[in-house]
Amino acid sequence: MSSYPPLNSLRAFEASIRLNSFSLAAEELNVTPGAIGQQIRKLEDWLGVELFTRSVRQVKPTADGLEYAAHIQPALQQIVDASQRLRGRLDQSVRVVMPPSFAAKWFSKRMARFLIDYPSTSLHVGSSSQYTDFDRDPVDLAVRYFDGCDDKLESVLLYRGRAAAFCSPAYRDRIGLWHPADLARATLLNDILHDWWAEWLGRFASMNEAEIASIKHIDIDQTSMAIEAAIHEQGVVIANPLLAEEDVMEGKLIHLFPEQVLMVPLGYYLIHPKNRELRGQVKLFRDWLLNEARELTLAQNL
Repeated sequence: MSSYPPLNSLRAFEASIRLNSFSLAAEELNVTPGAIGQQIRKLEDWLGVELFTRSVRQVKPTADGLEYAAHIQPALQQIVDASQRLRGRLDQSVRVVMPPSFAAKWFSKRMARFLIDYPSTSLHVGSSSQYTDFDRDPVDLAVRYFDGCDDKLESVLLYRGRAAAFCSPAYRDRIGLWHPADLARATLLNDILHDWWAEWLGRFASMNEAEIASIKHIDIDQTSMAIEAAIHEQGVVIANPLLAEEDVMEGKLIHLFPEQVLMVPLGYYLIHPKNRELRGQVKLFRDWLLNEARELTLAQNL
C-alpha cells in the first residue's frame, strides 16, 4: 500500500467536512454527490476507519473524522499557499472584488489610472455584495462594507460610512423639502443594504416610530437602483455621500440637509487574509488604491 492516501479523496473529504455537506462539496468540486461519497468511502477503506456516519438524508462526521480533518486541513492549506506563491512569481494579474455600488460610483472612474501607471498588469475587477471567501474564490484583495472586525483579515479603512438624504432638485421643489420634518410628505427610498432611515429621522426630524412608519416608502435591494430612483424623481434616498458625489456634481441630485449627516458604525475596508503573502503586483495595486483613497479621508476631515 502506498504511504500516500488517495489525494482526490482528501479533497473530497476536506470539502465535505468544511461545508458539512456532500452536496455542497460536490458543487464546489464540480462533481456529483455520488462521486464525493465514493471518494470518501475510498479514503475510509484506506484509513480503516469510518469518517462519516450516514443516514437516509444526512451525513455526520465521526469523532475520527473531526480529528483527522483538524490535522490535515492546515497541511492542505500549506500546499495551496505554496502552489499559489510559486505560480504567482510571474503572475502579472490582480484580482479584486468590491460592492457593486462602490465599483460603479467611485472606482470605475479611477481604475484606468492604475493601468496607465502599471501597463503590464492585468486587472480583473468583480462586483458582488456577497462576502468573499479567500480560501475558495480566486481573489487577491477585496473591498468590503462592514465594521472592519475579522481576526483572519488585514483590514484598512478606505471610507467611514455616513448616511445623508438626497433627491433630485425638481422633487425637492415639488414636494417642498426645506427642513428634515418635511420628509413626512415625501416618499422614502429605502436601500435595504444601508437601512438608516429610522435612525436618521429620529435624530434629525425628532420623529417617533409611529410617525416614521406612516411615511410612504419603497424598499430597494440595490444601492445603485435606489440612487437612480431618486435621480428620476421617485423620492428621497438615504445614501453614503461617497456614492452620490458624482450625481451631485452633475446636478442630478442635491444633498438636502448637509448639516444632518449620520455617522454609521460601518465603512469600506480593503481586506486580504492575514496569513497570505501578497504578490508584487497585488502590493502595487493595494498601495495605489490606498493612495487614491487618501482624498476620501481628507474630505471627511474637512
